[in-house]
Amino acid sequence: MKEAYLYKHLSEKKVRCDLCAHRCIIEENKSGICRVRKNIDGKLYSLVYEKVIAQAVDPIEKKPLYHFLPGSKSYSIATVGCNFTCLNCQNYEISQYMNFNEEIAGKYYPVRNVVSDAKFLECDSISYTYTEPTIFFEYAIDSAKLAKNEGLKNIFVTNGFMSKLTIDKMTGLIDAANIDLKSMSEAFYKNITGARLKPVLTSIEYAKSKGIWIELTTLLIPTLNDSDDEIEKIARFIKSVDENIPWHISAFYPTYKLTNIPPTSIKTIQKAYDIGKSVGLRYVYGGNIPKNKLENTYCYNCGELLIERSGFAIIKNALSGNKCPKCNAQITGVL
Repeated sequence: MKEAYLYKHLSEKKVRCDLCAHRCIIEENKSGICRVRKNIDGKLYSLVYEKVIAQAVDPIEKKPLYHFLPGSKSYSIATVGCNFTCLNCQNYEISQYMNFNEEIAGKYYPVRNVVSDAKFLECDSISYTYTEPTIFFEYAIDSAKLAKNEGLKNIFVTNGFMSKLTIDKMTGLIDAANIDLKSMSEAFYKNITGARLKPVLTSIEYAKSKGIWIELTTLLIPTLNDSDDEIEKIARFIKSVDENIPWHISAFYPTYKLTNIPPTSIKTIQKAYDIGKSVGLRYVYGGNIPKNKLENTYCYNCGELLIERSGFAIIKNALSGNKCPKCNAQITGVL
């Protein structure tokens, strides 16, 4: 266990966790919504510090990040737990792990090993991913500090339901984040994720203002968030923040508690792609569908194919630094 970084002492040995927008008020010997942060004798502790449940070397495109070190490898780690309860979670076995009456699942994996293994495996970055990194923040941020000293980049793959205090502490340590923007509907967030929309929108804007490279992902779920109006609202919000933010539109497949809904059609992904481009977003991508050209990066100015992808693999990278070789337009990102 490790004492939490961001919390406030209250009366009667209660504490308030300030990591995420739930701002859980936790009584003594109780845990917050994420189930992995516990009040012990009036102090808040992380129960998952240096307790890894998943680790892998991933292509950075899997995060997905298309404009941040394309073609590189990212060492990825997670603990159990999450502050969302998404009905469609593809990693629900670890994110919604509920057997906390016994010892927390996972193996001891110290910060120094995370960083040394990432370097040994020739990764350029470490990704805090698979579950929600906000709930294992102490583990992630301590790893990020050491990684930064060793010349590695740090990435959050997150639902974005974090406080400004958390983003402030990430600043200068977390280089990039892929944030899920699941919907522009408060009802969707309440019914499907158990959370709220507005804090996510605030996090996107605030993290961008703090200099963290941001890419966004929307999983389109048939009948729930795939209407033309919904898609256009998402695209217009992104445009209002920055037209250069890459938007990844991903296809849903039945899983966990949403097995009664069919997969997202390729037609719907294409429709969303077209809407995003028509609104004025420069970099829109369609993913999680077979054999498509929507994963490629094209020049927003002249349409030149710049990066050709097949799944998570880069087939061709024609960029000249950060510029289009045909029209010399500046392509945004860490390329």
